[in-house]
Amino acid sequence: MAKLINLIELMFTGIIETFGEVVGRKKDGENIHLTLRSTITHELKIDQSVAHNGVCLTVVAIEADTYTVTAIKETLDKTNLEDWTIGSKINLERAMQLGDRLDGHIVQGHVDQVGQCTRILEEDGSWVFDFTYDPGGQNITIEKGSITINGTSLTVVNAGVHSFSVAIIPYTYAHTNFHTFTVGTRVNLEFDVVGKYIAKIHQLYGSK
Repeated sequence: MAKLINLIELMFTGIIETFGEVVGRKKDGENIHLTLRSTITHELKIDQSVAHNGVCLTVVAIEADTYTVTAIKETLDKTNLEDWTIGSKINLERAMQLGDRLDGHIVQGHVDQVGQCTRILEEDGSWVFDFTYDPGGQNITIEKGSITINGTSLTVVNAGVHSFSVAIIPYTYAHTNFHTFTVGTRVNLEFDVVGKYIAKIHQLYGSK
């Protein structure tokens, strides 16, 4: 049971709670210490896992309404954290607790690769965002499947070869950092974990 509880505590749903604002950035060898200000800081604890734009990072210090997390080289290489500057608005979600409803989909907080916004189409009451990603990661999307963009659980539309779109309603647009995106914005992508398992099984056993 303890293992089950620990596993659930390290899962996310892709439902963004609030924003964090980057107020400090310090290089430390190949690592970066990032300090953020947020309305949930007073509820956090040292060693707690929080998803930042979909990246699971550990709280290492808390002071007043700010807290600090550390990103190592492995994380920096696979995410858009290098793009974060003072003032950047970051999507935040705390890990699930045992008994929580799963309102989004199972999100691990482990970014697979970075994608890029290629088009933003404003429609009557919604927005459509197009993204591309490097085929080298061997990740795929499927129509109406799940995708996590900067930690936000979304449904894929127009799934293509290393490209896809998502439709954003006004609430999501306002309550995530989608409203800060422009063409060329780099985003963190976490592909559906079930799809990744199926792709891996096919890779290992599909030709046998």
